[in-house]
Amino acid sequence: MDETRIVSDRAPEPVGAYPHAKRVGALLFLSGVGPRQRGRDDIPGVTLDADGGIAAYDIERQCRACFENVRAILEDAGATWDDIVDVLVFLTNMKDDFATYNRVYAEYFAGPGKPNPTRTTIAITALPTPIAVEVKIIARTGER
Repeated sequence: MDETRIVSDRAPEPVGAYPHAKRVGALLFLSGVGPRQRGRDDIPGVTLDADGGIAAYDIERQCRACFENVRAILEDAGATWDDIVDVLVFLTNMKDDFATYNRVYAEYFAGPGKPNPTRTTIAITALPTPIAVEVKIIARTGER
């Protein structure tokens, strides 16, 4: 099966040796997408302490930044928001952040005219950079 690596010039630079996405057949698999912005050291919605740890964060702002980064990668891969079929989300503070995340998620994904993908949300202790949320997406490509 043919596969194509996708590297977006609008999404944040990967923090490791991986592409933003990979197209395999009719599916597009996005690597984990956080709220960072391309070419910037600061992270939307994150205030760091002197040691580089998270001092404070705005989960709503981080979620919106993640979703906009996902949109950029999809578009650069020739897909659209409506092509999303599955969403996997990692939250570092499920107890405090799930309600806000769920509300913002619904604005982007649920309801008439939105993709309404399957979804899994997982609580984790940390992410590789000082962020509180990361999103992993599977989308379809090609003919519908």
